[in-house]
Amino acid sequence: MATSPKLIDGTSIVSNRDLKIAVIGGDGTGPEVTDEGVKVLKAACQREKIGLQTKDFDLGGDRYLRTGEILPDGIVDELRGYHAILLGAIGHPDVAPGILERGLLLSLRFALDQYINLRPVKLYPGVETPLAGKGPNDIDFVVVRENTEDLYAGIGGFLKKGTPDEVATQTAIYTRKGCERCIRWAFEYTRKRNKRKRLTLVAKTNVLTFGHDLWWRTFQEVAKEYPDVQPDYNHVDACCMWMVKNPEYYDVIVTTNMFGDIITDLAGILQGGMGVAAGGNINPDPGGVSMYEPMGGSAPKYTGKNVINPMAAIGAVAMLLSETGNNKGDKTLVQAGDRVMKAILATTPKMKTQAAGRMGYGTREVGDLVVSAL
Repeated sequence: MATSPKLIDGTSIVSNRDLKIAVIGGDGTGPEVTDEGVKVLKAACQREKIGLQTKDFDLGGDRYLRTGEILPDGIVDELRGYHAILLGAIGHPDVAPGILERGLLLSLRFALDQYINLRPVKLYPGVETPLAGKGPNDIDFVVVRENTEDLYAGIGGFLKKGTPDEVATQTAIYTRKGCERCIRWAFEYTRKRNKRKRLTLVAKTNVLTFGHDLWWRTFQEVAKEYPDVQPDYNHVDACCMWMVKNPEYYDVIVTTNMFGDIITDLAGILQGGMGVAAGGNINPDPGGVSMYEPMGGSAPKYTGKNVINPMAAIGAVAMLLSETGNNKGDKTLVQAGDRVMKAILATTPKMKTQAAGRMGYGTREVGDLVVSAL
């Protein structure tokens, strides 16, 4: 007799629809927003009759200060036993910048090969944007950012460090494989997203004439396989201008790791701030483990005050459900993600603002409102 497949903790998977989610609250207000995200996740799964298991992982600045560990031995292998990871925020005022970001965030992205960074840029109803005359119909595009190469590969070093003759090098790495798999995923995503089907490559081919030439050539070659998708190109500086002047022009953007990091912060402000911006670090391969997170920082000054906006973490949950459903081929999970997004759209008009302490509701109350709207 065949036995049921087992999860890493030995429990049985009842069906393909069941989810096992790792939760990393992280630092500052991270645990507060992930609590609300998990609250909404549980409610959505209950409504769609999806089995759910969650486990909290003690990772972040407090653990590092307590034990000196960032990613303990065996933790990455354990995380591979989960369908997805929900991350709160990383950043501790008593830990030097870069230690946690490189040791935890980048290490997980590389170890789990999360080669797609997916950033929906959507202005929710009732949310203010600094762009005069623009509304939800104008700001609704997606940035697909390559997530494991470029300057983030960490290739470089120092010569004569600390002397007047010091030299520092940081080398951007681009591979054909890395470019092509990101670009191809972006074409597939654009094809399915809506009727516009325009994919804009953002790079700097007139100056970065080696690595970005590889991006350009790969983009042109892959585009031939997608005649129904309109290929488009912007230099990154032009993109920054047009994103502010005419955000409605964009449908899907695909770009490099460094440029994607920069333009998605600009995009986050256009959609109302980091309190509503969510993103995913995605390994779309079969069985890949992806990580979803709010784009805002840990905001330590607001810790424990019940004033931080959890909407970005709840948006990350919507992405987690939808993208996990796409990866598993499960329409019910996608439907659950759509349900959460509709609940977000129904909730934001009730809030006075998205700013911490001025929402008209506390952190926990916003989570309750979204659950009620499900």
